[in-house]
Order: sequence, then C-alpha cells, then structure tokens
Amino acid sequence: MKYKLSKLFWVFVLSVFTSCSVSKFIPEGEYLLEDVEVISDNKDVKPSEFRGYVHQNPNSSWFSIAKVPLRIYALSGTDTTKWINRFIQKIGDEPVIYDSASAERSKENMKRAMQNLGYMQANVDVLTKKKKKKIELSYVLHPGKGYVIRSWQYDVKDQGLRNDFADYSSRIMSENMLFNVNQLNMERQNLATFFQNKGYYKFNKELITCTADTVSGSYTIDLNFHIAPYASASKISHQKYHIGEVNVFTDFDITKAMQMEDLEEWDSIHYKGLNIFSEKRPFLRPEVLSQNIFVAPGELYSERLLQRSQSALGRLNAIKYSDLRFVENMNDSTVLDCFVLLSRNNPNSFSAEIEGTNSAGDLGAAASVSYQNRNLFRGSELFTFKVRGAYEAVTGLQGYSNENYIEYGAEASINFPRFLFPFISSELRKRILATSEVALQFNSQDRPEFSRRAASASWSYKWTYKQRWRHSVDLLDVNYVYMPWISSTFRQEYLDNVNNQNSILKYNYENLLIMKMGYGFTYHSGGANLSATTGNSYSIRFNIESSGNLLYGLSHLFNAKRNDSHQYTLMNIAYAQYVKTDFNFAKSFMIDERNSIVFHVGAGVAFPYGNSRILPFEKRYFSGGANSVRGWLVRRLGPGSFSGNDANIDFINQSGDIKLDINLEYRTKLFWKLNGAFFIDAGNIWTIREYDEQPGGAFRLDSFYKEIALAYGLGLRFDFDYFILRFDGGMKAVNPAKNAEERYPLIRPDFGRDFAFHFAVGYPF
Repeated sequence: MKYKLSKLFWVFVLSVFTSCSVSKFIPEGEYLLEDVEVISDNKDVKPSEFRGYVHQNPNSSWFSIAKVPLRIYALSGTDTTKWINRFIQKIGDEPVIYDSASAERSKENMKRAMQNLGYMQANVDVLTKKKKKKIELSYVLHPGKGYVIRSWQYDVKDQGLRNDFADYSSRIMSENMLFNVNQLNMERQNLATFFQNKGYYKFNKELITCTADTVSGSYTIDLNFHIAPYASASKISHQKYHIGEVNVFTDFDITKAMQMEDLEEWDSIHYKGLNIFSEKRPFLRPEVLSQNIFVAPGELYSERLLQRSQSALGRLNAIKYSDLRFVENMNDSTVLDCFVLLSRNNPNSFSAEIEGTNSAGDLGAAASVSYQNRNLFRGSELFTFKVRGAYEAVTGLQGYSNENYIEYGAEASINFPRFLFPFISSELRKRILATSEVALQFNSQDRPEFSRRAASASWSYKWTYKQRWRHSVDLLDVNYVYMPWISSTFRQEYLDNVNNQNSILKYNYENLLIMKMGYGFTYHSGGANLSATTGNSYSIRFNIESSGNLLYGLSHLFNAKRNDSHQYTLMNIAYAQYVKTDFNFAKSFMIDERNSIVFHVGAGVAFPYGNSRILPFEKRYFSGGANSVRGWLVRRLGPGSFSGNDANIDFINQSGDIKLDINLEYRTKLFWKLNGAFFIDAGNIWTIREYDEQPGGAFRLDSFYKEIALAYGLGLRFDFDYFILRFDGGMKAVNPAKNAEERYPLIRPDFGRDFAFHFAVGYPF
C-alpha cells in the first residue's frame, strides 16, 4: 500500500511538470512571457532597484525554480463551461502573454527613474529571445555618466522668511552629490517643514521651486532654490501665526464639533491654557489632556508640535478618534484657534480562549478568560486581568499516586501612558512618550511528581524613539518560587538518591527568589513595522538583565549568615545571582515580489556567580523547536554533545547557559493565502561549567564548532494578514549527540528518527 501511494504521488508530479502543455492557451502569433531580467552596465546602478518598474512579469515560480501554479492551470481544458476547468484555472495561474506595449512603458519608466537619479543621458534597450511559443525579455540599463551638484543656493525674497532662514541648515544637500530629483524634493519638503515650525501655517512645498544650470562641457550642475513671495495682493509677505485659544471637545458626536453656537450649553473647565468642553464629565482628567496636547496659547504655530500632539493622543487607549483643526480667529487674522476633537473608546472588553494541548503525547485542554479596562483612573490607564486553567492527563509515570497535571493562574497589570517616576519634570514627561507598567502574576502547578507555586511582581518602562528604536527598562522584577510538596518517589529517585545525584535538578526544586533589573532595545530599519522582517530591511534586538547584585552587596556589607550551601538568604530563601545578555539580528533580502530570503543569527550568554553556581531553570536556554533548530523537538537538543537518557528529567538536563542559532530561510508565495519556505538551521546550547549530569555539555572554544547541530526542511504558512499559521517539518542533517556512525543523518536519513514537526503562530524570526 505504501509503495502504491508513493508511486501515485510521483506519477502526479511527473504529469504536472511534463504532460501538461501550456501552448493550448497561447493564441497564434503570440508568446508566453517566460522570463524577465534587468541588467545594468554601470555597477553603481543596481538592477534590483528597477524591478519595480517592470509592468509585466512572468508567471510566478515556487522558490524561483518551478512554475507550479502555471502547470496546475495547464491541467484544465479550454472549455470554461465545465466547472472542473473553471475550478482548476481559479487555483492555478493564468499564462502571461507578452505585451509589447507594457514592455515599452517599462522601458520609459526605467529611463525616467535613472534620469531622476542624476543620469540625464540614460537609455534602456529591450532585448527579446524567442523560442517556439515562449519569449524571454531583457531590459539593459545604460545609465551613462551621472551629473553631480557643484553648488547650491537659496533665493529667499521675503524679508520675514529671510530672517528665520538664518537658522536653517540642510541635512540633504552636499557637494558632489548626484543630481537626484528625489533628494531635491526631500530638500523642498524639509524647507517647508522648517518654515511651518517657525509659525508659517500656510507655507507649503509648492512655494519652493528649483532651477538647475549645467556647467558647459562638464557633468556638474549649479542649483538655485527659489522661495516664492506670498501669492496675495492684500499681503506683501508670508504671515506668521500664533495660537489663540485651545478648545478641547470630549466625548461627543464629531459631527457637532464645529457648532460654536452651542458652547454655552456645555460644561467647561480651564486648565493650563486648555478650554475643555464636555456635555458631561470629561472621560479624561485635565492633566492627562495637558500632558498629551503640545499646542499652547500664545506660542507660534508649529507643525512639529501638531504631529507630536496627534501621535500622543493616538496612543491613548481611552480615545477612539482624535483630530486637531485650526481656524483663523475672527478678530485677528494672525491668530489660529485650535480645536481638539476627541471621542471615547469603549472602556470595557472581555475575551475567552479555549485550547487543546499535547505535551509529548499527553493530551489536555486549557481555557482562559480576560478582562480589559482602557480608562481605569480616567487617565487612559489600561487594566488587564486574566485567569487561566489547564488540565493534562500524564502517562508513562510509575510509582506515583496521581497521574494528572493541573495548572491555574492569574495575572493583572496596569499600563500607564506616561513616565511615572519621581523627580522628573513635566517638560521631560512630555518629551518622552513612554508607558509605565506594574504587573502581578500567580501560577500554581500540581503534577504527579511535585507541586509548584510561582508569584511575581514587576515595574517597567517602555518608549519609542523616531519609530525605529524601541526601548524597555525593567526597573524591578521580583519572582518567588515555592515548592510546597514533592512526591516521595521523585525525591528518592532523583533528589536524594546518592547514586543519582543531579545538582541542576535539585537546585530547581528548591524555593528560590529572583530580583532582577534589565534593559533592552529593538531597532528596525523599516520604521514602525518593528515586529516583522519585510522588504529589504533588518532588525536588531538586544537585552541584558542582572539579578541579585544589590542583595548580595547588602548581605556582604552587613555580614549576613549563609546557609548549608554557602548561600546568602532573604527570609530563609536563597536568592539567585547572575547576568544574562541576548542578541538577535535578522535581515531580509527581496528577490522579487513573491520571493525573499531571510537570514537570522541569535546568541545568548548567561553567567551565574556569587550566590549562584547554577542558573535558575526559567533563565536557562534550550534548543530545538519551532523557533530554533527545527530538526529537533523543543528542548531535545544539547547541551553540546549531551544526549538525554531519562525522559522524566531531560527537560531539566537539556538546558544551558550559552545559546547560538543561525537560520537561513527562503520564503515564496504559492497561491491564495498559502506561502512556502525552505530553511536551513544550525545551532546548539552549552553550559559554562562542567556538570556531571550533563557530560559533553560544556562550552570549549577549541571544539564548540564541532557540536553545532544542522537541520533542513520545508514549511507551509497560511497568511491571513492579521495572523500567520505556520507548519514546519525539519530533518536532522548533523547530530552532535550521536556517535561517528550516526553523526550525519543527512547521508543516511531515517524519517522516524530524524524528522520533527512543528506548529506555531507567526514567523520564526
């Protein structure tokens, strides 16, 4: 049966790629567009930057190799009255018939784009290569020599503008830069923004023109930016505007916003320059509005402060809609009255989740209920409360009276949309749009082997800088782990057995206190899209945390007593002391609109010292799983060449202090919402010290590279825009835990031994 299924599969594949003729869909005298390439004879002009100007592209290829969707389309017949033909054509890819008019438009667009970059004498050749009913198309770019800017100046005729212009310094223009039209437009916009920030409310980019004079016999250009005078007979110069009244309208129908004659019926509050109007009690406190509205009476109009106000109001959870409008004052045409229009978001929301679990074959279920309040203290504070419960039937354990796993927990947090810290000025609070969060968590686990309780409390800050940088600070994070009960069987076999001493296991089944501080940042070259690796972009993540240093210093200062394990304690509980740092880099390379390559490298080091010889289990690294080396199941790889030998405690032993992950993934769009991927993963974990229970797990500089595991595989991803369902199948290629004969499963693969399947939500990196 297995042989027949395999045979049928290969018959189907061969029929798709060989027996399906596309020619029946190609009209006589026309050609299937087989391939399109862009070539440049100037190394400074990258062909990849001009692929977007191609109007007509060939049929899509899976992994840039096989045009499977086109072959699927070719399986259909030409009679579209039959439903089966219509269905096959719908899921396939219709042949792309070469259009010479589209090729000519692409040629002109590329030529114009090169001219805009400064290559004024650029040209493009379109070459075709025909074979039977197929045609290959080549766009050959001839940029020529680029024109460079020798000098530039600004012609400011308006006296008022000229006085303010003395403060302007260009960040765009530089000597010998290419005559790039896009850069010149950026300079025009920067100039317009500069004047708008100086109070010139009606100033815009269209008032700035640029003339270029070429120097005879050379490829150099002299530029002159002309700033036009005010285009009105009634005014002789550009007008500066000051802010008059700042009127804030809260919690009402936006369609009534500008009905000024009804203001007498509204309640009003005057607070720090703001006139706050509401039909009932404002849903936000006046000080919150003042902290997030930067437009102030008497100040010059500033586009920068307008944008900051819109951004600050937009991030408040309590606000559904916000808008800032300016109206010239009826008594003074140089004054702008500002109207801030706000509508309330629904303050309360509930959600529930039910999930099935499968831990190494043990089936179970979990459920959670969450509640959110988006305006807890009328300051747009986000309050979240969540309770979760889980049950799992544990099998394969002998000598235990109970074979069930029960977990329940609760967590609560309050997120404040401002920087809550003493001795910070209100000006600094306004300048840094930060969030502060306090969180509490409790978790209870009852397993056949033990009962475990964990509680934590934290205070943290987060803020974003220029949309690309995201910072976080854990000012204080306290975790307490309590073990109220351990099975006598588990204790005798693993914790107290003199013939099977396991210091790592024993340490992680003792009461423990962790009090840490940390800092992290994320940089994404794509700007606001910080969570995905898209386009030709890259991202960097770095985190560092430290625990126990303050407690250790105080204990040493006051000569505190140590316990039997030579550790300082707090309330008879040993506290952990370590430093841990992580680094991740991801880079995406776009091949075309349907294919891309993503490279990722991640590394981490954690070092226990002082009051700890062993890193707490929650802080240790593990390898394998959907986001690591995918040829191994989660927590099944490492450390080093160590191979687990006891399924009951391998989840403890297969952890380490050092981690390395290197991933290369080729992503391709298949059809509908289905995407595919081919990946190669490498990495492992190691321990810093030698542990008897982890032989071969220690990191050694002269040999660690021999213990790097290697895997390869294929993946399917359902991209539903808001979330991605991912299915990855990985095969081991190099297994450092095996002996010499079984070290290279790439040569002798065993599907049952070397394959691992993963299901996850979202991309792996």
